[in-house]
Amino acid sequence: MNEIVLASNFKRRWPSSYTVGTMSERFDCHYCRDPLHGKKYVQKEGRHCCVKCFEKFCANTCIECKKPIGADSKELHFKNRYWHDNCFRCFKCYASLVNEPFMLKENNKVWCSSCSATEGANKCKGCFKAIVAGDQNVEYKKSFWHKECFTCSQCKQVIGTGSFFPKGEDIYCASCHEHKFAKLCVKCKKAITSGGLTYQEQPWHSECFICTGCSKQIGGKHFTAVEDQFYCVECYKTKVAKKCAGCKNPITGFGKGSTVVSHEGQSWHDYCFKCTKCSRPLANRRFVYHNEKIYCADCPHRL
Repeated sequence: MNEIVLASNFKRRWPSSYTVGTMSERFDCHYCRDPLHGKKYVQKEGRHCCVKCFEKFCANTCIECKKPIGADSKELHFKNRYWHDNCFRCFKCYASLVNEPFMLKENNKVWCSSCSATEGANKCKGCFKAIVAGDQNVEYKKSFWHKECFTCSQCKQVIGTGSFFPKGEDIYCASCHEHKFAKLCVKCKKAITSGGLTYQEQPWHSECFICTGCSKQIGGKHFTAVEDQFYCVECYKTKVAKKCAGCKNPITGFGKGSTVVSHEGQSWHDYCFKCTKCSRPLANRRFVYHNEKIYCADCPHRL
């Protein structure tokens, strides 16, 4: 398991398991039997040995360079692992870790806390630096940004966690996207950022596409256009539509009676256009107009 360790938690210089000194008594090296009087020696586990034999038989091996750590070298050790002090460096950036926090990772490699934090971290698409624990970041389509690096492609202002609009590889804030890409409403000339509708291939805000009479929205409803003005069914009936000379009701063009018959300034539903005397339907037939009334071709002779 990886863990952060303070360098002060492990030992340096010579471990307490042996001592180094200059022999003042008459002892011989435990291994080569050479006299040690007046020479530097090492005592380990009750045995005296010369420096040469110490390095050959007793010295710990540096886990980094694989060479023995001699009696004159500074030694660092942690969890039964040993290093020369100048070998105790970050595996990635090579900075010395003596007196610095470090992490011991797989393969007995030591890492400084900075390199350990960035190793394997997601890279910011803006600055290409690692996003480490604690950094505020934005994720979009499996890409990552530092919060301060997530900026609008147009105005370069930080979007952070605000609304944005993607266009290909570019990211736009709401304002820049509106000015650069959004359609303009035919009526108010402002950008349509969401929703909206199209009438005769022209874009409208839903709230701008309204009845001239009652100002209610008519998107998705029946309406009539009269000289570039729009009317809902009710307003068209009461404010615009002509009245049928027969039934006196408005001629709307909706539903039954959508066909209109006009004559001498008057209008009729097609089903109301019939002989005044015999009630014969006269739409698309010959008729006689007499005293502002309509008759079939036969009835005027019977008056």
